[in-house]
Amino acid sequence: MLNGATFLRRELMIRVVRAFDAGTLADDIDRIAVHLRPKNGDSSRCCIYHDRAVIKYRLMALLGVSVEEEKDEMKRLVDYLAEKESGAVPEHGENPLSVCGPACSGCPDAKVVSTTNCRGCFARPCVYNCPKKAIEVVDGHSVIDQSKCIKCGKCITACPYHAIVKTTVPCEEACPVGAIRKNEHGVAEIDFKRCIFCGKCFNACPFSAVMERSQLVDLLIAMKRGEKLVAMVAPSADRQFPGTIEQLLTACSKAGFSDVMEVALGAEKTTEHETAEFIERMEKNQKTFMTTSCCPAWVNLVGKHLPELVDHVSLTPSPMVYAREIVKAKYPDAKTVFIGPCVAKRSEARRKDVDYVLSFEELGALFAGRKIDVIACDPWPVERPANPTARNYARSCGVTDAVLAEATTKIPGFKLDSKQINGIDRKTCAMVKLYAAGKLPVNFLEVMACPGGCQNGPCSLT
Repeated sequence: MLNGATFLRRELMIRVVRAFDAGTLADDIDRIAVHLRPKNGDSSRCCIYHDRAVIKYRLMALLGVSVEEEKDEMKRLVDYLAEKESGAVPEHGENPLSVCGPACSGCPDAKVVSTTNCRGCFARPCVYNCPKKAIEVVDGHSVIDQSKCIKCGKCITACPYHAIVKTTVPCEEACPVGAIRKNEHGVAEIDFKRCIFCGKCFNACPFSAVMERSQLVDLLIAMKRGEKLVAMVAPSADRQFPGTIEQLLTACSKAGFSDVMEVALGAEKTTEHETAEFIERMEKNQKTFMTTSCCPAWVNLVGKHLPELVDHVSLTPSPMVYAREIVKAKYPDAKTVFIGPCVAKRSEARRKDVDYVLSFEELGALFAGRKIDVIACDPWPVERPANPTARNYARSCGVTDAVLAEATTKIPGFKLDSKQINGIDRKTCAMVKLYAAGKLPVNFLEVMACPGGCQNGPCSLT
């Protein structure tokens, strides 16, 4: 969904690409905040200086530098850029997310409150339905005792005037594992020991305080050096850009990549191996079940929070990993660039030796900065189009459909007792525990962190 935070994020990306290509980024980068928030101009926060500070930290994130790593507040952005160009700092950050303290609003704690819509009605359904007797009517208006309220929401449902609402802390509400909380200064802080990098807080924060640590500038520097870079475009690219996937591959080539491929070719290998693994597991134990392994946020969730499910997760590598193998077999010295909508892929890339991860937002900024119109491009001459079931991996049920199609070619009459977790949240986290305990029947469980699948990832364009 386009909003002011998204607009600013993309505007900064495009400005960085254009300045880099013009050879003026070193001169311009510390001035971008001033150009966007000029003296006596409008501000979106308390003043233009607050806005400028936030823009500076957003640019730091675009340079791949975490706010948490800042040691000298007087250090200029051009100095961070010089370190990038000299190779003095690693291209991969320790964690793909960062919180900009100056951008954080320090939202009030979540609570249930009665608004001025309350009519103090005779029926008093809020009073009668509250299990903790936390509500009373005072001077014709319902009042909630916060010391008793358990935020169950029964009063919200009962009120005929919709006068009772629950206020939230958007980032905390969105996080399925409680990895983001306000610190002692009232500023949001991510506990990376708990974080699964699903990116839900990144999308949820109305102040855009949660930021990605980008590799866009690293990639621009690598292109300038003439390094061989192969773009691996995820299946979720379908409908993110106008035109066909083949036109998108051509656009990537025009943007500076040495070669291009669709990750759906890697998805074919994931399907083949995951199906074989599933059949082998079922032959050994008909009462067990297996979950998919292509969603890195799901794999992180199991590794950090659901140890009882570790043995149920498929050991088959993700399509990105197989795509990398295909690239390396053809170009051993090339650097691989995964392009997709996923924050968690940045953490998987570090583990699986993928050199760069570029989001669809960043790719869109690269196209905009270099004036590349995807729909005007000729189709890329692919040697072999990927299987339709592999191209469908980005949608919920896509992996299940691919495995089922593969299995039926090997075992006539094969039946898959499958279920899908269509988006990771607190409720679905509890649900997968029921599968682990054997309380829900299933033998194949597809899990996608994003509702609808990867096509709705946190860094999607649409």
